[in-house]
Amino acid sequence: MRHANRRAAWTADDLRADESWIRELDDRARRDLTAAVRKAADPAKTLYDYRRDDFDLGSAWPVIAGALAEVRDGTGFAILRGMPRDGLTQSEFELLTWAIGLHTGVARPQGKASQFLSAVRDAGVAYRTGKGRGYSSNADLDFHTDSADIVLLTCYNVAKSGGMSMVSSSVTAHEILTAERPDLAELLHQPHFFSRQQEQAPDEPPFYPNPIYDQRDGLLFSKWNRNRLRSAQAIEGVPPLTPPGFDALDLLDDILRRPAVMYWMYLKPGDMQILNNHVTLHSRTEFEDHDDPVLKRCLFRLWLAPPDGVALPESWQPAYRSVAAGSVRGGITGQGYDDIRRGFEVRQAADLGMTLP
Repeated sequence: MRHANRRAAWTADDLRADESWIRELDDRARRDLTAAVRKAADPAKTLYDYRRDDFDLGSAWPVIAGALAEVRDGTGFAILRGMPRDGLTQSEFELLTWAIGLHTGVARPQGKASQFLSAVRDAGVAYRTGKGRGYSSNADLDFHTDSADIVLLTCYNVAKSGGMSMVSSSVTAHEILTAERPDLAELLHQPHFFSRQQEQAPDEPPFYPNPIYDQRDGLLFSKWNRNRLRSAQAIEGVPPLTPPGFDALDLLDDILRRPAVMYWMYLKPGDMQILNNHVTLHSRTEFEDHDDPVLKRCLFRLWLAPPDGVALPESWQPAYRSVAAGSVRGGITGQGYDDIRRGFEVRQAADLGMTLP
């Protein structure tokens, strides 16, 4: 199919030729963000106690909004540079990430503990296991999508070496796959089964079906995570993947890593990366960290459902719980979801005029 948003079908050379997807904050915007966080910060509050109106992002917000528009309507990928990292402590930088999220959408839970904001650092977790998660390891990651409309990642500290970030357009990959092997491309539109990595909520099964690609309203959507598919193959009740099915997935992963398709970069302290999970896939190389705990690699990750989210394919329902436009959807509900988290969702959805499933 021809995607309704042609800018989502980019190549690495396209991004190098036109860097309008990179936005930069000036000194005034950095001062406004620093002032907003320091004015609102209250040690007696948890993240769930803050409201959007607690943070006046001042002149920074139009720049951030422009990056979000690029993620929604353009390449599906943006970098915001110049966040006030040097002027903030790690906890203040974390709160700034949360504040930007409050202006962007409703944060979504990200794992077994039902955390709505994750510190991305090496916690010694083994990635390629039935319960491994890449964000808490130092491993080389497969290309994948996260389980939310938007992923927002802010960089506080970088590793001693490694940790390169890679992004590819899933729309471009689909076009290449269809041109080279239309028979295999068709297989990716059929249901595949993904493990919940032992993080499922009480009302969820340990796996869920989702095609790698599907369509709605002239838009092409993708959802892919090889680690979760591999884990699901060991769960009772999951149909075994056929040899042609593996061929299709192997070709997809090969295309995503081709130099013409894959754009790579190193995030720097003060950078914010924003990705539209429906039209991009991302990855990261293995890294070696610092010995000094103060210097260790640390990023903060938010999964978000934005108020202007488009309707999703019906096949996304098991993973997202809602496919309606502008609804609070996605995330990993986990096993720590409680009244506090539900109350936050209700308030934040009301503030943004969004519907709850």
